[in-house]
Amino acid sequence: MWCAVLRSVRASRVLAESKAAGTAILLRKREYQRISRLAACLYGRDSAIGSLLGVNQHLTTNEFLTPQAPGVAFNKDDQDSILKHSPDQPENPKVLKLAIIGAPNAGKSTLSNQLLGRKVFPVSCKVHTTRCKAQGILTEGDTQIILLDTPGMVNSVRAERHKLDKSFQTDPWESVKVADVVLVLVDVSDKWMRKSLHSEVLRCLSKNSHVTSILVLNKVDLMKQKNTLLEVTEKLTEGLVKGRRAVIKPGKKTSLKSVHPDPHKGKEENAPSPRRGETGEQCDGHTNGIKDRTGWPHFQEVFMLSAVDGGEVETLKKYLMTLAKPGDWEYHSEVVTTQSPQEICNNIIREKLLEYLPQEIPYTVTQVTEFWEEGSGGQLVVKQTLYVAKENHVKLIIGPGGELISRIAKEAGRDLMNAFLCDVQLRLAVKYRKT
Repeated sequence: MWCAVLRSVRASRVLAESKAAGTAILLRKREYQRISRLAACLYGRDSAIGSLLGVNQHLTTNEFLTPQAPGVAFNKDDQDSILKHSPDQPENPKVLKLAIIGAPNAGKSTLSNQLLGRKVFPVSCKVHTTRCKAQGILTEGDTQIILLDTPGMVNSVRAERHKLDKSFQTDPWESVKVADVVLVLVDVSDKWMRKSLHSEVLRCLSKNSHVTSILVLNKVDLMKQKNTLLEVTEKLTEGLVKGRRAVIKPGKKTSLKSVHPDPHKGKEENAPSPRRGETGEQCDGHTNGIKDRTGWPHFQEVFMLSAVDGGEVETLKKYLMTLAKPGDWEYHSEVVTTQSPQEICNNIIREKLLEYLPQEIPYTVTQVTEFWEEGSGGQLVVKQTLYVAKENHVKLIIGPGGELISRIAKEAGRDLMNAFLCDVQLRLAVKYRKT
């Protein structure tokens, strides 16, 4: 039946291409996504297809009919055309630019993917999976949120030691400068990371104190002692939320806690007093004195969640929607990311290499796309060669009987199906190349 659905998509594509180029692309995407959602409904909510299409398996049958996040066009020309297409402005458009920052491996890309409802950013348990800033576009109703996903923040010493690109240092700062709201993500499952905010995060917040900031405690599901969250919140906010002394109240539907400012306390009560900063100049309470600080006392809200839990992320998304201000959309509602299809593909494959290969090996692999075409059935066919600098790395990546490289190709192909909303045939080869 799935093959029949793909043939239907192919037929609708031919009809759409008889119209103007820009309109044809949009019609093709909409028809494809309509049929994709129909296929997911026909196969049921627990089907593999439903998972690949990004359909929430916890929704009821009626809720399946609600719009899902659009897929990314796997043809670069189509993607470029959609990006250039004039936004389909609603009557009263609202927009919000959201920068997501944090230490490496805090879960920024995982949260971005959950907010978008489609996997377009790479995710790995290893650090520095995201190597440059990328935009994700979330459009619902009359509101558009532009997500600015950034690399984990590092200082100059660490960047030089690990020979990281300049983007690791500049991209988070540039994103915060243009953002309306900055979301600070902290991995509270890491006992070292939850002791204080990353020094670069504190510096960035201090230099951009005019930008509304929100604290998100991530990976709370991995914490055995939930009461520790109260201490963590106290440290990372310096006991202040919205300029008032924070109080902890039990949540209504969860064993976790929610944080609220105490309405009986005066605004900015107990806020840090002006102090002399690291550079010697006199500063207000928003800046400097970074070395002595563990937290930021100017967060507007605090959320506790697990980025892999759709329900908890949905609560955060609804709140972010309320922060959007009147303003024209920057992108058409069919746009889900500004990345090219090839960038998404490379990042997803690299994610799997980081997940399955030990130590420094995945960081030394060079990816070269040899073949990228649309098959006769409307599927995407990709062949990519992975070049390594050491001969013994070839066997290591291939694995016994080709098992490891097959697993990497299978899992990467499944994620690409979710991103592009089409069948994907991914073939990977490994070769040694002298540097």
